[in-house]
Amino acid sequence: MPAEHRPVAGLSVVVLGGTGFLGRRLGAEFSGRGARVRLLSRTASPGAVRAVGPGVTAARLDPLTATHREIVEALAASGPGLVVNAAGRAWRADEAAMAAGNAELVERTVAALAALPGPPVRLIQLGSVHEYGAGAPDGATGEDQPPLPVTAYGRTKLQGTQAVLDGARQGVEGVVLRLANVLGPGVPEGSLFGRLAAHLREAARSRALGSEAAALHLPPLRTARDLVDLDDVAEAVVAAATAPAAAVTGRVINVGRGEAVPVRGLIDRMIALSGLPVTVTETASGPAARTDVPRQCLDVTLARELLGWRPRRGVDDSLRSLLASVLPPEGLPQGTPLGFTAGTAATERN
Repeated sequence: MPAEHRPVAGLSVVVLGGTGFLGRRLGAEFSGRGARVRLLSRTASPGAVRAVGPGVTAARLDPLTATHREIVEALAASGPGLVVNAAGRAWRADEAAMAAGNAELVERTVAALAALPGPPVRLIQLGSVHEYGAGAPDGATGEDQPPLPVTAYGRTKLQGTQAVLDGARQGVEGVVLRLANVLGPGVPEGSLFGRLAAHLREAARSRALGSEAAALHLPPLRTARDLVDLDDVAEAVVAAATAPAAAVTGRVINVGRGEAVPVRGLIDRMIALSGLPVTVTETASGPAARTDVPRQCLDVTLARELLGWRPRRGVDDSLRSLLASVLPPEGLPQGTPLGFTAGTAATERN
């Protein structure tokens, strides 16, 4: 880590949405590095906290129903030097619910941080590649690409990003990490890979009972996606938390692998790694896809330049860790590394 980065040990960290897919992993990462971590969520429980790591505390807070004063008091009670917003709505929600969880919640958090006494508290907002919409037609999408989201999720996440950038112009130490599609253990079942993981878990149970695995029906898989490993995301958040304020405040920084990989190949690879005889049927009558954007690929040059971060894990690593979380070890044959050639690697800016 560059010398100018502040240390993690002893840092007081609040994670909003701390019991969710991203929040749990971030809490564990900061705790493991010696930070004091407090998880705030609507569903905080002792069991969830124990699973995150030693010394982690939690409290229930719903920023959408709490008053401004209650949010300020909840944050002030932790004396944070950092707030990470890992809360939001992505799956099984209409646009109104997404607007509340992805935009209004951020606006209320920014307002509360602006009202806190003392030195500025850094806010890391976890944005989304879906804010770009189609992004660059070829090559990789940089942060200077005008965002043109085509889904409710992308539109409401962009509103959250704008709230943080507006706050930064008014003295809040805010930075947005615009994440590629995150892959790892605990990925929500509403997502494509969450559905596949759940189906493979049931297929393993069927095989143990001597039954045939059911076919998996998915929407047409014609897209290519940039996927980033959950552990790489955790490291990027730590890098953004510790970087000099002048380097990150008011910035949007892409976090991805910098490669577009065909989704159908990823699905087939995950099934092959599972060792389970599962057939995939693509059908327009299956669960709807969230976006019709054909290709996503992030340029992550800025993350390297400002944060000293780069992705360290391949897609195969992510698929194996996801499978390991839902299947017994004997269901994970070793197999050859993933070697797609259809993806387009990000070009680095000079």
